[in-house]
Amino acid sequence: MEQNINYTEIGLIAGLEVHQQLLTQRKLFCHCPSGLYTKDHDGVVLRHMRPTLSELGEYDGTALMEFKSKKNIIYLLHKNNVCTYEMDDTPPFLMNQKALDVAIEQCLMLGCDIIDEVHVARKQYLDGSIPTGFQRTAIVGVNGRLPFLGRELSITQVSIEEDSCREVSDKGHLIVWRTDRLGIPLIETVTGPDLRTPDEVVEAILLIGRVCRTTGHVRLGLGASRQDINVSVRGGRRVEIKGVPQAWWARRLVHKEAIRQVNLLRLRDELHKRGFRTADDLVIKHTDVTSLFKASQLAFLRTENWDRYIAEENRRPGMELGEGPFCVRAVKLTGLINTLNWPTQPDYSFAHELTGRVRVIAGLDQQPILIHSEKWPNYKGSQRELLRVKEKIGCSSNDSVVIIWGPLNDTLTAAEEIRIRHVDAVNGVPNETRQPFVDGNTDFERILPGPDRMYPDTDSPPISITRQRVKQLRAKLPPPPWEREELYGAVGVPRNTIHFLIRRGDAAIVDKVVGMCGADIRQACFFFGEWLKGMRRDGAAVDTISIERWCDFFKLIAKRPVLWEARKQLVSLIANAPEKTIKQIVKETGLKTKPSGWENLVKKIVENSQLDPNNNSYEKQFRFYMGQILKELRGRVPARSVIAVLQEKLHKRII
Repeated sequence: MEQNINYTEIGLIAGLEVHQQLLTQRKLFCHCPSGLYTKDHDGVVLRHMRPTLSELGEYDGTALMEFKSKKNIIYLLHKNNVCTYEMDDTPPFLMNQKALDVAIEQCLMLGCDIIDEVHVARKQYLDGSIPTGFQRTAIVGVNGRLPFLGRELSITQVSIEEDSCREVSDKGHLIVWRTDRLGIPLIETVTGPDLRTPDEVVEAILLIGRVCRTTGHVRLGLGASRQDINVSVRGGRRVEIKGVPQAWWARRLVHKEAIRQVNLLRLRDELHKRGFRTADDLVIKHTDVTSLFKASQLAFLRTENWDRYIAEENRRPGMELGEGPFCVRAVKLTGLINTLNWPTQPDYSFAHELTGRVRVIAGLDQQPILIHSEKWPNYKGSQRELLRVKEKIGCSSNDSVVIIWGPLNDTLTAAEEIRIRHVDAVNGVPNETRQPFVDGNTDFERILPGPDRMYPDTDSPPISITRQRVKQLRAKLPPPPWEREELYGAVGVPRNTIHFLIRRGDAAIVDKVVGMCGADIRQACFFFGEWLKGMRRDGAAVDTISIERWCDFFKLIAKRPVLWEARKQLVSLIANAPEKTIKQIVKETGLKTKPSGWENLVKKIVENSQLDPNNNSYEKQFRFYMGQILKELRGRVPARSVIAVLQEKLHKRII
């Protein structure tokens, strides 16, 4: 890490919102198939989002921000996985009861109390990810507890909700979404702010993932599980890092967000020292300076090059392109010298905070998005050009300048966002949702939503959850992951192998072959948790083998342990010949009986070999002969018996 910080000293606090897709045949509020992904589309819908008043007659700040971005939203539709419900042209069907059962299971696994009645609410989203402008969601469980690193991790609530669209592209004022993921049932697990280090955040994500996957009723694979990480430090505010795809990303993301907030608090203190304590103390003005750059060495600031860029990018007026003629605008930051280069994240400065706002809200995403006086580009006549800009807008030695460019109306929006971001800087850390990157840095995505975006869904009736229903679901629950970890760990199975078995759902198979077929628990754990990985990589269809056939396989191994040494050959045949019994496969491969006179085969291979014993070490000879012999005897004669005979033959040969 680029900077070392003491998480306890800065008061780091983190919590999670873990989203896990549920394994159901159809979506949550319609009868379309769930999990049917497509790469093409049959139709396109163009929409624009507008904010609505909450039940208290107020607008949500995030909704107003999204509306200000003036996005054109396109949805790509495929007839096989969407219907009129997803496009808000049909009221919702009743909630998928199978999905609700799975959600209740998950709540029970997470130690939650199940609520008596499920009430569906609407959660407003104007970023375009949901065509209706809101997500239907309902709380199912509350007040959960999980054993975690010698203490408890609190689960505030678990909700069932519909998944959003997949983003295809986001260019200027046009964003494109594919709707195949839309409406898939998922649960959102919200933890308390109980995590104090980046490593704890990673461990908590993995723990919740293992708990969710234990039932075998959730989807696996990239995108089936995503998490939002809420981070704050002492004196800061909650910042949500949105849509972290893999747990290991969290270590860098939380670390660098902690650094960012500490640095933003230091900037706040510096601004207060300079007398900037309220929005009224800030004097931020902007001016059209397009004419100053008509012959500039900075080609991207000249009108003709902007026109060329628009043509090359195929940015269409009213779609990707904003309104108004090309404009270069200078924003004067009075008394704010040396704030644009103020460090935030490692290798990032406060200017990057402005860049994120301009990109998202003003729709100016050309590169570079902005330039500024504290890191002015180096080119012939650069300082002379910067001086002319400063003179034009009346800058003093204590002022800084930001240059933005693009369609006129977008530059006006950008200038206002630069002012708003400086107002936020006076207050310290703004409540934001931020986009994660694999290197641990983040960028602005939107203002953090507030409670005003939630309101009841009058289209969906309440659903009573009976005690009998909960009792029946509880009776079918598998052991929680920590019990399996203790059981498997006691026989020497490594922690990583145990976690792999639980994540993939193979722990349930281990339990069945041990309980139903008398398999050795350690052997079964290594078989399903380690050895089958290689066969999967080689393309063997091992995941198509039923639990009944696995039981037959392990029963046969218990009777004839020597067959374990031929497991690769046997498993391949079992996967490729589902119509045959295990006994038939063993018979056809010649593994049924131990060959008589097999010692003579060992002797023959050693005596007839072209391997020169004088030019090869004993170890090399031994490995070579074992390879030749086991081609004939693997799975028929125990390897230890072959080793004993081979050692005897080699010893006599050396003498």
